[in-house]
Amino acid sequence: MKKFTFEEKIDTRSGFGVGLVEAGRLNSNVVGLCADLIGSLKMGDFIKEFPDRFFQVGIAEANMIGLAAGLTIGGKIPYTGTFANFSTGRVFDQIRQSVSYSEKNVKICASHAGLTLGEDGATHQILEDIGMMKMLPHMVVINPCDFNQTKAATIAIANHFGPVYLRFGRPAVPNFTPKDQKFEIGKALLLNEGADVSIFATGHMVWEAIKAGEILEQKGIDAEIINIHTIKPLDTAAILKSVQKTKCAVSAEEHQISGGLGESIAQVLARNYPLPLEIVAVNDTFGESGTPDQLMEKYGLTANDIVKAAMKVVERKAAMKTLSV
Repeated sequence: MKKFTFEEKIDTRSGFGVGLVEAGRLNSNVVGLCADLIGSLKMGDFIKEFPDRFFQVGIAEANMIGLAAGLTIGGKIPYTGTFANFSTGRVFDQIRQSVSYSEKNVKICASHAGLTLGEDGATHQILEDIGMMKMLPHMVVINPCDFNQTKAATIAIANHFGPVYLRFGRPAVPNFTPKDQKFEIGKALLLNEGADVSIFATGHMVWEAIKAGEILEQKGIDAEIINIHTIKPLDTAAILKSVQKTKCAVSAEEHQISGGLGESIAQVLARNYPLPLEIVAVNDTFGESGTPDQLMEKYGLTANDIVKAAMKVVERKAAMKTLSV
């Protein structure tokens, strides 16, 4: 098992803030919009450097999406910023009608996603956003794993023409991917080669997958770990290449079991290469108030939960092999 280290833990939303400034420096058409959450979205430095390219719309998320769609007509590249539940659930109609349908070049940037928002509780812990966004035609859906990858993704999406949903979070998490990485939309990243089970993870769950791989190694199981930072378009080729070797798979995400990464992988496998699959995700329930660690433990989103899922599919694979003899 390849060893991964990190020097600091830092929130992915800060990666967005730094990336937005860099995107603004690289392209004068990049503009920012925020729904009264400048501090939470880390947009302050962008405002300081580009005060004439920022629009504070207040607590009016639907208006923000409409403004962003209109700005694209003049050639601007708007980045909208608010919490993930407000970025999607509150404004799904505006995104569908004004952005996705007409393929507007809007970047919907959503912080505080998933259970790890923590103490704010179920009303703010949206777990359905990936499903809502990936179902929309033309929409790209990105869920990076750490500060460096979020920064790189924020810069990269300015060069993609069309709507993008960029999801990131509030808690400080290990920052372990390369600082100078080039982010390629739709290209999965192989973190560790393995022969016994494929583990596909996205967002905060990537680090949990790495920890799970270390535990599995102690049990004599060689895990292949792949970072699926782009959920749509999905890197089908990378998924199939991996499972054709390992013959079983686990997916891991901080999202509802319905509508997320696991569901997309299940479709790929059902159509191309059916095999044992376990999905580590929130099982059709809302969250609650608690610390991120408490919630990850209660709702089954830890490294140990990934290990249990991996053991299960490895056993199923062995049983199927025995039956086929």
